[in-house]
Amino acid sequence: MADPEVPYRQLTPQEEARRRKRSIAIALALGAWVLLFFVLTIVKLGPQILSRPL
Repeated sequence: MADPEVPYRQLTPQEEARRRKRSIAIALALGAWVLLFFVLTIVKLGPQILSRPL
């Protein structure tokens, strides 16, 4: 039998601020990771990739 819905505890303003800061830090880290892969891919392909025949 399923448990009845348990009401979740309301977060304090300090907890909400910490959650928001943590989310922003994770988003920035993910963006940096994507940018790093993009730059490494371009570097690995070399400068001649822009002048290749299509």
